[in-house]
Amino acid sequence: MSTVFEKIISGQWAGRFAWADEVCVVFATIEPTAPGHVLVVPRAPYAKWTDAPSDVAAHLMTVARVIGLAQEAAFGVDRSGLVIAGFEVPHAHLHVIPLRDESDVLLSRAAPASDEELDRAMGALRDQLLASGHGAHVPARMSSAALS
Repeated sequence: MSTVFEKIISGQWAGRFAWADEVCVVFATIEPTAPGHVLVVPRAPYAKWTDAPSDVAAHLMTVARVIGLAQEAAFGVDRSGLVIAGFEVPHAHLHVIPLRDESDVLLSRAAPASDEELDRAMGALRDQLLASGHGAHVPARMSSAALS
């Protein structure tokens, strides 16, 4: 049985992607706690982050840092936050969230965002990743996790 994340990565279900490499993808959550809230998700479906091999876990953290730096610049925040919970989908993922204050890390505050809000936030994040020299990992189309 495929997880919702496998369906998003494969293109079976819609997604808004900011990053794609051989190991992981980054896409918008449809219920953000703050504009620009994204998920760093391994392509392989590990049920929880501690199931991922050490090299995959390290790569996810490296990508999360790149995304966090881009969020700080794109959304004018002093810091980004990282949350690893994984109760809602049995596929490892890291929440990377632009923080205006500590309450932005509370996943209980997540609420649906409009298509326009998600497109605007992901466009800003993608633009910042391009400006920061990460164009090789920004998918050509926001709707695709394709590597090129």
